[in-house]
Amino acid sequence: MTENYIDHFLNHVLPELRIAVIGDIMVDRYVFGKVERISPEAPVPVNKVDHMTSVLGGAANVASNLANLDCHVFLAGLIGDDENAVLLHQLLEDAHIDGSGLVVRQDHATTTKMRILGARQQMVRLDFEEVTPLAVMEEEQLMKWLYNCVAAGLDGIILSDYKKGVLTDSLAQSIIREANRAGIPVLVDPKGSDWTKYNGADFVTPNMKELSDCLGRSVANEGQAVVAAAELLHEQYDFAHLMVTRSEKGITVIGKDGKVWNNPATAREVFDVSGAGDTVAAAFLSAIAGHLSIRTSLQIANAAAGIVVTKVGTYPIHRHELLKLWQEWQPTHWHPYQALSREEAAAKIRQWQKKGDTVVFTNGCFDILHRGHVLYLQQAAMLGQHLVVGLNSDASVKRLKGETRPLVKQEDRAILLSALACVDEVVIFEEDTPKELLQVLRPDILVKGGDYKADEVIGRESVKRVEIISFEDGYSTTGLIEKIADLVKKGKL
Repeated sequence: MTENYIDHFLNHVLPELRIAVIGDIMVDRYVFGKVERISPEAPVPVNKVDHMTSVLGGAANVASNLANLDCHVFLAGLIGDDENAVLLHQLLEDAHIDGSGLVVRQDHATTTKMRILGARQQMVRLDFEEVTPLAVMEEEQLMKWLYNCVAAGLDGIILSDYKKGVLTDSLAQSIIREANRAGIPVLVDPKGSDWTKYNGADFVTPNMKELSDCLGRSVANEGQAVVAAAELLHEQYDFAHLMVTRSEKGITVIGKDGKVWNNPATAREVFDVSGAGDTVAAAFLSAIAGHLSIRTSLQIANAAAGIVVTKVGTYPIHRHELLKLWQEWQPTHWHPYQALSREEAAAKIRQWQKKGDTVVFTNGCFDILHRGHVLYLQQAAMLGQHLVVGLNSDASVKRLKGETRPLVKQEDRAILLSALACVDEVVIFEEDTPKELLQVLRPDILVKGGDYKADEVIGRESVKRVEIISFEDGYSTTGLIEKIADLVKKGKL
């Protein structure tokens, strides 16, 4: 089989990428044991220690993820001159990470987090740290290192901010300006309620809590709420994209230009989310640095996150794991999309609803797919986690629109609809209305376009609620056909 672009990226591009990681560096230490009794000294569990491990954490975990993807990684941040710093250097050496950007401060505690686990569950975490910002001379030392890295060739930069003092306002802006000047993509894992220092970044990647903290209010983990929150932040700050990690609901990217990309979560079983955000940052930025599209980069990042959350503790993604997963996903023989039967669609809807997801349904002919259709479907999809489209069959369209319609046959219309990121599944129905189809599917929300009233919509008795979305003026298949006919008549086509 001919090697496709994802195979080429995973096999040949990743090992050649040069990526710098700058931020708050940590050591993560884990104490594993068993809990079989309560202490006689106090009402606390006794953890009988079995073994201990130490791994790279914080910005260093991002670097570890990149190194295990076989990228060339250059790490910068602040450490002390203590025993944990010695351990950190050994961990970096073992991971083949270039630590030449480390700023060493005397009598400073290297940030270390110790997690106590019993029966694979985290019981308590102990933090050893000093939060002090970089001094001016330390910032200058780090920027001199970055200039040398850029001169030698960099493909991407990740800023990993844990509010421990490394990414001061001045340093963050100096890094982003240098990256913009050199045409290097920058991804930021943010913290705090003021993100001004990240202005100019290509991607800012908050989780739901960080998104809420920045806005100063709680944001519901729902499609419309997340997009609306991101749009508010785009008005306030200057980022090219906000990439919101939404736990079990996957990742949503919202561009400053209003474009939205969604990618659902892939993990089947979650043991520990420690470091999952670092994995997403590393996998996504490496894909962007390798010139993959945002959509493909999201798929790679989500797949990587789906792997690491099934592990216990801070676990970096490995390139061979992504290769294996891609090979499992990749079909032996490719086939174009085929619309589901109403029974197949109903079964899938039941599965989604059992997980607590909201399923949205809308229907139409969608003959000659155009901007009006796409915007309408995108708005419908934001009302829930899944959008199912009922598609009028060729015979049905002919009855509704006339003998000359449809211009595009039903199988092709289904393929075009399925290619839209906002559409999960398509079901073709023979009737003139979706009433009988809705009785079988029973989604949560029925969306209708136009000036209807909710209590007049056919099929409303089969859903929890009806939503009316206005069509965008100036776009219709009939209008397109009339325009084409007029051009033909005038001999211009």
